[in-house]
Amino acid sequence: MMSAPPGYLWFYETRGRYGCFSNFSRHPIYIEGVKWPTSEHYFQAMKFAPHSARDVEAVRYADSPAKAARMGRDRQRPLRRDWEAVKDDVMRVALRAKFMQHEDCKEILLATRGLYLVEHTVNDAYWGDGGYPDWSVERKGENFGKNMLGTLLTELRDDLLAGHASSSADDAADGQPAPEASCSAASPGGGPPSEPPAKKKKKERVQK
Repeated sequence: MMSAPPGYLWFYETRGRYGCFSNFSRHPIYIEGVKWPTSEHYFQAMKFAPHSARDVEAVRYADSPAKAARMGRDRQRPLRRDWEAVKDDVMRVALRAKFMQHEDCKEILLATRGLYLVEHTVNDAYWGDGGYPDWSVERKGENFGKNMLGTLLTELRDDLLAGHASSSADDAADGQPAPEASCSAASPGGGPPSEPPAKKKKKERVQK
């Protein structure tokens, strides 16, 4: 079984030490006084907020995060027009609520200090890395997954280490972000968020 390259930490499954990094992990969150079974339930439901309360509640009561994900991807439901603009910030709200409200998860996240977190899966090239075995190697002409979930978790961890995160779980999960909302994060040293370790350039073959 392959392991992550130096400087990186892979996660994906809900099992094991880093299972809480998955949005499918069974850690309920409270946002604006409303309980969500998992961060996945909240994220998927926000695709229909605020114009379709019926769909929001249907997703909230889904009996599993997998079912909530399927419902959120159902294009028979009315996707909010600004979803692409706000989805990263919606995820930020969900992650901050989860790791501020669950001390055990927070401790596991903080213990990854110095590592760049990567959701390693072939199933997702936006939230995940697209399944590349070595995300640290730059391959000319190939599209890497964006790894947005790993990036946001890395930002949140650095924010927490810097002491910039609210000590109140309610404050951390207060409200749904507006389209223009952003989340700045600082490294433990007070500088910019952690960056992936420098990518190695793959030698180009000389064409003959």
